[in-house]
Amino acid sequence: MKRDVRSKGARRPKKADGVHVWVVLWKASRAVEALALKSIASQPICGSDFAVLEAVLHKGPLPVNDIGRRVGLTSGSITAAVDRLEAQRLVERRAHPGDRRARIVHLTPEGKRLISGVFVEHARDMARATSVLSSSERATLIRLLKKLGLDAARALAEKAEPGPTQGVNA
Repeated sequence: MKRDVRSKGARRPKKADGVHVWVVLWKASRAVEALALKSIASQPICGSDFAVLEAVLHKGPLPVNDIGRRVGLTSGSITAAVDRLEAQRLVERRAHPGDRRARIVHLTPEGKRLISGVFVEHARDMARATSVLSSSERATLIRLLKKLGLDAARALAEKAEPGPTQGVNA
């Protein structure tokens, strides 16, 4: 008779199928996102304002619609956020040099001071949130998540493309 050598309470590892990967990724993402939102909520600006200011801080001046796409805000929401930030003199809209219809969002010196300080605190909070991983593990995780995300985006794009019989006048 074979004896079970596992200690009480020990779990047998689950197989790493696609559903299990998704569930673990989803739970981890939600937990880290909650920490990130808590970090931002402790700052003197709201989440959408943080996202706009952070995008312009790290990417430089951007058209309003580009910022909206980058930070996941609708056209109305990005306009409201930029209006709010402009009223607080944290950003200013300037004419696009090559497109009279477009407006470019620039940080003001006051906006740059604010988001630079806020971002330092947020970066510290995110460093604490990921400190359970070594530098090498974080690099590996980033590489694997990018690989997974890019392939998922490719698969979505393939499904969105019309097939040989789709889009043909029948």
